[in-house]
Amino acid sequence: MSSDAALQKQALRRELRRVLRSISPEVRQVASRRAWLLLSAQTAWQQARTVFLYWSQSSELDTRPMIESALQAHKTLALPRFNPAAGLYEPVQVRDLAADLRPGLLGILEPQAHCPPVDAIRLDFSLVPGLGFALNGRRLGRGKGYYDRMLARVGGLKCGVAFDEQVVEGIPREPHDVCVDCLLTPARWWVVHPRPVLE
Repeated sequence: MSSDAALQKQALRRELRRVLRSISPEVRQVASRRAWLLLSAQTAWQQARTVFLYWSQSSELDTRPMIESALQAHKTLALPRFNPAAGLYEPVQVRDLAADLRPGLLGILEPQAHCPPVDAIRLDFSLVPGLGFALNGRRLGRGKGYYDRMLARVGGLKCGVAFDEQVVEGIPREPHDVCVDCLLTPARWWVVHPRPVLE
């Protein structure tokens, strides 16, 4: 079953990467703005004091407005830093975008060595990237398991974020997969009920 799920996920990743390549920079900019406005209206975001976000890649919804807003609102902001020894991302506090970030794994900006780690269980709200999401909370990552290993330790609300085109009917599940509690797209804020648990 696990090998079948892995093969199905590989095919779904190929299709969703094709979909992401078809989204123009102009559409991405407008969609990112809509997603941010929708997130900013949510009580879960407004009340969160310690938040975990991520620096988006060029094919993803632009998370920079959310990152800047978190700092302006004096939230404790954590971004992922890759730990090669552990093979996972870790939440690390960022206070100054100009001074605290450097290119990390795959050239994505991440916190520098002087930035302090944040205990994952202390996070109130986490934005989670993915290639695809289903409305039952299942997430399709990029296949390395880096985020799943970190998310297994994360407290608070885990929120997937994606274009509407990345929401699919179903995603095969493997034992290591971690579900999200809600989903943010430019068009919707979807809370999973009941809160997903691993089988």
